[in-house]
Amino acid sequence: MTAIPFAKMHGTRNDFIVIDTRERSIPNLAHFARRYCDRHSGIGADGVLAIETSPVADARMRVINADGSEAEMCGNGIRCVARFLAEAGAPERLAIETLAGIRETAIESREGDWSVRVAMGATSIERGTLAFPDATVVRVGNPHVVLFVDALDSYNLAMLAGRITDEPAFADGANVHLAVVESDRVRVRHFERGVGETQACGTGAVAVAAATRMRDLLSTPMRIDVPGGTLLVDFDARGEARLLGPAARVFDGVLYDDVA
Repeated sequence: MTAIPFAKMHGTRNDFIVIDTRERSIPNLAHFARRYCDRHSGIGADGVLAIETSPVADARMRVINADGSEAEMCGNGIRCVARFLAEAGAPERLAIETLAGIRETAIESREGDWSVRVAMGATSIERGTLAFPDATVVRVGNPHVVLFVDALDSYNLAMLAGRITDEPAFADGANVHLAVVESDRVRVRHFERGVGETQACGTGAVAVAAATRMRDLLSTPMRIDVPGGTLLVDFDARGEARLLGPAARVFDGVLYDDVA
């Protein structure tokens, strides 16, 4: 049996098992995620965040979904990784490599659940490319579909996401979001590929903000209310997105298993 230290963390209740694999690698991360993300027989989480060494940044983050698939980027997860590394002695400003590119993080506050800002980079937006006329496709290093609706609870989100991700454009799946724009905020529900409906999606919040901004429905900084809390998104002079939100550390533990 191998001892595997971990931290259970969440960003607006989008929850993760965080493991530092820089000194102790886990060869089969997909199997590890499927086993321990199970909420009945494992620790329970939306995914695993594996911290690795990087030749081009301070660290590398891999995002393994609960079903074992790998995501390019996770806006809530990278805030948790930034806190995990800061508590281990790393600087409060970091460059973290992801499959979507290098993302810079900054600790804004260490009070409570902490507050971490992430430079999320540029977004690209497409409209009219799907069979759903009101759908907006937004890419934030990973694919998203945003649907503006009148009421969040009027839709079977899992069924809707299944129909959308059957589109030829999404051979590897997509994250689907329902959004209701109010006078001072956007309320959102998320369906993440490889996980299902989640309490929050950081890249999804950015995608929703980008689609809302494109329609000139709200100004930034924009408040995005998700089931698990509140995220703030703004855009710099170049149009690149920044995400601000909490990074909570719930508990630490050690797994004893032969998966490594």
